[in-house]
Amino acid sequence: MSWKAAYAMGLGAVLFGLWSATIAKADDQQLVEDYLKGRGASGAVVRPITDDYVGRTFPNFSFFGVIFRQYPVAMLCPQTQDLKCSNVFFVKDGQTDFVSTIPDLNFFFAAELGQVPSKEAATDAASTWLRFSEELKQDLFYTFSAPEISYVPREDITRVRGHAAVIAGGEGHIEMLMTLGTAGSLVHIYERGALRPGVRPICQATKLLDRDPIVRRMAEQDLLVMGRAAKPYLDQVRATARRKLQQAIDRIWQRILDKGR
Repeated sequence: MSWKAAYAMGLGAVLFGLWSATIAKADDQQLVEDYLKGRGASGAVVRPITDDYVGRTFPNFSFFGVIFRQYPVAMLCPQTQDLKCSNVFFVKDGQTDFVSTIPDLNFFFAAELGQVPSKEAATDAASTWLRFSEELKQDLFYTFSAPEISYVPREDITRVRGHAAVIAGGEGHIEMLMTLGTAGSLVHIYERGALRPGVRPICQATKLLDRDPIVRRMAEQDLLVMGRAAKPYLDQVRATARRKLQQAIDRIWQRILDKGR
């Protein structure tokens, strides 16, 4: 077999694998949506969690953030089945479940995290914890920094510290400490931190043509601060707005794009 033929076969196998993974992810997302529908929970934003370190930490799972919007109009968060306004769903072997609190997340890691005997594996696991924790606090307006991880091995115990900060949509941070025993077995995970939300959409888009120039400027400033995260809100208002307001919304969106936010 020529090298060209071998290369083509190898490339085909890689592309097939990527295609198969994409199909599987879509199927798993449908399972999550069916789960929600079966429990009468409608209107959630379902978004795959596809970070590489998550896949390396839990290779046999698919993960999804399931978030019920609270802005500009709060959706009623599910009152049953332990669902919260922000959740992390996971699918394994066709079975769907979720975590909605930090104690839930601790239980999931204790049950599913295998040994993490290397610095690389521990860094991935700590980064994954932070990623899931962010999702449990997410209201679709926060943006977090990349995780910062420190790894301190000892003879009998290893400490892995993680940190992620809010870089848009508010202020605050998340810190975690993962303690590992011999051979990288999980002993404990502790988290602390606090978040404070920033500007959120209420009625700013409808005030872009207000007669009072101060009100207009305040509305514009709020939308510029929200940046690209305001797009669903702007689209919602624009869909039923009169032409002049549509044009004003288009102008503010272009300013957001120009600022690169």
